[in-house]
Amino acid sequence: MPNSLRMPLIKPLVEDSQMLDTHALLQPLKIGNLTLDNRLMVAPMAGVTDNPFRRLCKSFGAGHAVSEMMTADTTLYARKKSLFRANFDGEIAPISAQIAGADPDKLGEAARYQLDNGAQIIDINMGCPAKKVCRKLAGSALLKDEDLVARLLYKTVEAVQDYDAPVKLKTRIGYDLGHENIVRVAKLAEEEGIAAIAIHGRTRDEKYGGTARYELIKTVKESVSIPVIANGDIDSPQKAVTVHKQTGCDAVMIGRAAQGKPWLFKQIAHYLQTGEALPDPNLSLLKTIVLGHLDELYAFYGEYSGCRIARKHIAWYTSGIPNSNEFRQAMYGEETTAGQYRAVERFFEKQV
Repeated sequence: MPNSLRMPLIKPLVEDSQMLDTHALLQPLKIGNLTLDNRLMVAPMAGVTDNPFRRLCKSFGAGHAVSEMMTADTTLYARKKSLFRANFDGEIAPISAQIAGADPDKLGEAARYQLDNGAQIIDINMGCPAKKVCRKLAGSALLKDEDLVARLLYKTVEAVQDYDAPVKLKTRIGYDLGHENIVRVAKLAEEEGIAAIAIHGRTRDEKYGGTARYELIKTVKESVSIPVIANGDIDSPQKAVTVHKQTGCDAVMIGRAAQGKPWLFKQIAHYLQTGEALPDPNLSLLKTIVLGHLDELYAFYGEYSGCRIARKHIAWYTSGIPNSNEFRQAMYGEETTAGQYRAVERFFEKQV
């Protein structure tokens, strides 16, 4: 996989002499006893941020990537899906495992399990708005019960003391409109020993609708001393700069915008370094990136799962390319990795 995007530059869209110095988002960040190379992070996304995708984003300059959410119920860890999610082979350290649950003792047990499995940072999910997660009073549903939030955080931090491993929290600004309690939750997190907090600028009720709100992230940053990570709608280098300025955050976290665009981290870093924008890769380079990602997915998941999991990534990569809709409909019918790979290869050969 290419370590850089060898493409012509686009002239600066904004003038900012400070960007010619080492931008704050490109400086190392301490989380507990660990140091991240920079402050550009990959948000945990179920079904997306698997081992191959995390490594791919890191190869394009992401300083940190969090695993897919894993249940705190360790009795389910023998399931095939759970084994894939807990596979950290070949990852660039520090490795972060995200866990979710509503039972303090089980959450602590899950944290220890993931550290024994190779993780170095534990990330607690209190931000997922999915109904199947919230029905179990996990994810962002927990924001309704601040006492339970405090117990979950305390038990998890206590459980990993012998490992000297930092625990992060990923959450939202509140449960629903009018009940934005993130400032209290952030203060609770700091009191219970959480090492950093990542905040999506929407409530649970908003899911991904409307636009992210950053005002409360700014307030949190002014209210706690632990690192504050801003998340939500950061989809370009310019937006990363804007959110950083608006909130004073210690890091930015990119989620959906990186789907089919893992080079976004490289583009953000280049913009922060130079004030100049890198375009998306041309079709020849895109072909190399996509085929390399497919190789990684096939090797990681095997024939059956590899072929099926790759479909969504191929769809994201090819969105907006002429004649890509017809190609995708045909590609979805491919039942083997070899057939799928050839179909992608032929598609790009026709485009180049």
